[in-house]
Amino acid sequence: MAAVPNRESGRNKELSLADFYVLDDPDLLAKARAFYDFTRAQKKVGHYVARRTLLTASQNRVVIMDPYTEKPREMVMMASNNYLGLTTHPKVIQAGIEAYEKWGAGAGSVSLLAGTFELHRKLELKLAAFKGSEDAVIFPAGYSTNVGIISGIARPGDLVLNDILNHASIVDGSRLSGADVKTFPHKSVKGLDQALRRLGPRYNGKLVVVDGVYSMDGDIAPVPEMLEVCRNHGARLMIDEAHATGVIGKRGHGTPEHFGIPGQVDIVMGTLSKGLGGVGGFACAAKEVVEYLRFYARAYMFSTALPPATTASLIAALDVIDEEPELVQKLWWNIRYLREELTSYGFDLGESETAIFPIIIGDDWKVKEMTRLLHEDGIFVNAVFYPAVARRLSRIRISLMATHTKEDLDETIAACAKAGKKLGVIK
Repeated sequence: MAAVPNRESGRNKELSLADFYVLDDPDLLAKARAFYDFTRAQKKVGHYVARRTLLTASQNRVVIMDPYTEKPREMVMMASNNYLGLTTHPKVIQAGIEAYEKWGAGAGSVSLLAGTFELHRKLELKLAAFKGSEDAVIFPAGYSTNVGIISGIARPGDLVLNDILNHASIVDGSRLSGADVKTFPHKSVKGLDQALRRLGPRYNGKLVVVDGVYSMDGDIAPVPEMLEVCRNHGARLMIDEAHATGVIGKRGHGTPEHFGIPGQVDIVMGTLSKGLGGVGGFACAAKEVVEYLRFYARAYMFSTALPPATTASLIAALDVIDEEPELVQKLWWNIRYLREELTSYGFDLGESETAIFPIIIGDDWKVKEMTRLLHEDGIFVNAVFYPAVARRLSRIRISLMATHTKEDLDETIAACAKAGKKLGVIK
């Protein structure tokens, strides 16, 4: 049996996913056995909450199969990225049902060959208009969208310059491109300028990539200032709208609308799985850039197109955002209320500005134990550890939805305060 990696005992020195990445063992699968033993030990103390199985739709309250009691139980869902509640919106559901009956279950081919339906093109054009771009291309997954765009557009001899906190899919796409990959300090306009000034002359093309809203911290990138820096150095700017679409901007159209710069960012990437309630991703850009990606983004070219029913539901979701502005307004009421209440108790929410609330604790054991206590009180949250975040910044991550009621929020706040005081996270 593979041995679990040695590590000093103690709450602040617990094992993390990073400890099982490489194991000094000639058996390739030894690390898998060691990790399995670790997860079994975590389950015994109530610190394993991965893959809690939902028995109902993803909405503000869900029923799960409790992994500890092995019985169904209702919980307040505070871990979903379904920001506007569109996964269960009647118009979104109905559009999918009608498309399923008309178009069938799947697309049957990759988009570039025989898999492009009338619905796909309609969704692309609506996304382009939504972001203020000329055209758009849709991908079957958010992760593969970033991988496809960056590896499709950057080449050896080019430079990809990432914010240090960019999403893993951006990092992976950058590596696959063959370009040189560098980072600059988080949201630092000065750091970006210095990096491009120092590194830019060595390279052919230069691509800067930032998140519109950062997935672990909920803060917003200073995109206009970064865009100006890019223009000054002949670089192109790409923004990831995964957690911005449906959340920021007066109408929920995301970062370009939030800053009043629609059509100015070179490549606007986003997911279809969060604020829009479905699955997939997209890239909005000038028509010639979009056409290039259709042929050179391998993640697009070699993946079967989105199912027609999903595509129709996404079209309906975009319509709902514009037709029912009260959803974005309600989301922001919830954001302001939860931030005010959690802050009043003394929780460290970092630099969060949006629907993502990191309760930063910095102690892995306390994060696990607080997650367990919240689970016992019927609050479903996610725990985040190194290497997803720095060791000193381990946290509980809360995501808000427009469909959360004040009762949902008050129950969450009370449970967080109770657990936080018990563990010494707050006084």
